[in-house]
Amino acid sequence: MAILRRSLAVLALSSLATAACGGPDPKLGSRNELSDKWFQRAQTSFKHGDMDDAATAVEEAVKITPKDEETRILAARIAITDLDYPRVLKHTEGLESTEAHMLRGRAFWYAGDIERARGELETMLKDPEAKDPWAREVVKLTRSGRGRKPFHMDGGIVSAVEMPTAGSLLIVPCELDGENILAVAATGVAELTIDAATRKEPAWVSLRFGDLEVKDVPAVTQDLSALSKQLGAPIKALLGVNVLRHLHVTFDRRGSQFVVRRDEPGAPPDASRVRLHYVRGGGMLMTAHMSQKAEAPTSFLVDTSQPFPLALFDETWTKAGVNPASLKSDPSLPANLKAGYIPYMRVGAFELPQIPAVQGMDLRDIKSRIDIDFGGVVGAGLLSAFRVTFGDQGRFIWLESDPGPLEGTPDAAQPGAQPAPGAQPGAQPPAAVEETPAKKPAAKPAAKKKP
Repeated sequence: MAILRRSLAVLALSSLATAACGGPDPKLGSRNELSDKWFQRAQTSFKHGDMDDAATAVEEAVKITPKDEETRILAARIAITDLDYPRVLKHTEGLESTEAHMLRGRAFWYAGDIERARGELETMLKDPEAKDPWAREVVKLTRSGRGRKPFHMDGGIVSAVEMPTAGSLLIVPCELDGENILAVAATGVAELTIDAATRKEPAWVSLRFGDLEVKDVPAVTQDLSALSKQLGAPIKALLGVNVLRHLHVTFDRRGSQFVVRRDEPGAPPDASRVRLHYVRGGGMLMTAHMSQKAEAPTSFLVDTSQPFPLALFDETWTKAGVNPASLKSDPSLPANLKAGYIPYMRVGAFELPQIPAVQGMDLRDIKSRIDIDFGGVVGAGLLSAFRVTFGDQGRFIWLESDPGPLEGTPDAAQPGAQPAPGAQPGAQPPAAVEETPAKKPAAKPAAKKKP
């Protein structure tokens, strides 16, 4: 009994000592104070879209507390935005949470490991709280994917396809399983997306661009009838970022050219390199500066299936120096939208003045599904100012400029002139695919910046 009483006394003193020192903070998990500071910095930078700083900070946190699951998951989430698949697998090794399976499943899928992607995604979907439409569609593809080599190419080394004019949109003639179709290059979706009227279920298909054939392309389905109606042309597919990255694409709206390649292209002359990131490896993100002041850049989703240059949240208008209350309605726009001009925007090494933009586009659903703050959407109208080439399997793009005013901006030869109503930034694609050449928009190289 005496021994028991002494043991209890020691235990009580130990508890008091722990309490006096504050004890382990349950909010830190297995992190100590230093590693938690790195973790919090990484989390904040990730949310604000500063992926370079987020990656640096989270690696420091992992070094200090390598077994902390929350830190490892954050490290993997950051890695998947960089398409760094080995790092995703390293940080989630041995973890069995739903999010760990989701991250590994995406890493295996985008790396072309179909079988292991299937196992991870099927395990994730067993969780009744897991709501992931992309994963449900991709799992169907994995079940018929044994032995396939995604994006295997035959035929030519490089092929250039002439795009018909459709305002700023990227309409691409190609073959889908031997049938001539029109597709839209759409950086807002992850996969090749086929019109549900053509196929009801996800399928492995072939694409052909000129003399270059791409086999075993994974495709999901979606109703594209509304897009076809808006364009006045039968759109049968969306070319998502997983396609564009694998095909090392260049698109040039002014030159009406869409180029696909077997191999990684070299750096174009006089081009500016712009880093890209991807939401869960899918939806494309880029950053841009909205003023000439030394301040943090703004993150944007990039969706080339939208014709406008920019669609912005009110706080982004304000950051750019424009009062949202000053924006005007226009009869050429849907009733819920207003339009104005951003006085300055820098993308890569290029300064763009007087960018047309819209306010009022409903982005709430997108924002609720993305844990990264973004200022709005960059549409095809902005990227039409450049010849755009995907590099390093989509981890960045090369931008080459072309002289001439950005479509939708006031004519420099007529001070104070406003764009014609048809050239105003809109939320819908043009009424029909045009037959005449597109205007050539502008991008001015920034002073003292090298591409």
